[in-house]
Amino acid sequence: MSLTFTTASTDHHIHQILALQKENLRGTKSLDTEADQGFVTVSHDFDLLRDMNDACAHVIALDGDQIAGYALAMVRDFKYKIPILTPMFDLLDSLEYGGKHIKDYTYLVMGQVCVGENYRGQGVFAGLYQKYFETYKGSFDYIITEIAARNTRSMRAHNNVGFQEIYRYDEPGMEEWVVVLY
Repeated sequence: MSLTFTTASTDHHIHQILALQKENLRGTKSLDTEADQGFVTVSHDFDLLRDMNDACAHVIALDGDQIAGYALAMVRDFKYKIPILTPMFDLLDSLEYGGKHIKDYTYLVMGQVCVGENYRGQGVFAGLYQKYFETYKGSFDYIITEIAARNTRSMRAHNNVGFQEIYRYDEPGMEEWVVVLY
């Protein structure tokens, strides 16, 4: 396996991201499989994902021309374009870190990360984030995301690449969420 880590640049990339997202969406697999393999929680459509990519390109792992994994990039301008995520942005803006409100920093939200089933456990997650950090760390003070606490695979993987937990909260009737920052 020879992977290339780069940024999404074609409509074909966006379509492949959507296909991989659909395969791994919360509720499409058993709870045991989700606990073991992880899951993604938000479903995007083509136009929104392309608009996000135009604002700040998504990082992808390519095996030839096939996407092996992705890490979505989302700038604050999308706060109201994805209604399910508006409360997350409001929460982030209210949190403090390093003696300042997070809203006073420049930050990029890692909008979702997913590795294809055949590529898991092979360093793809770490490679995606290495490229993500190389591409965006100079432009933003922090990279922030939130993870469902029961998504233990994602929690471990984010911890392993250097994210640190800064806040935890319950979404009534849904999930416990963990906000992490790099």
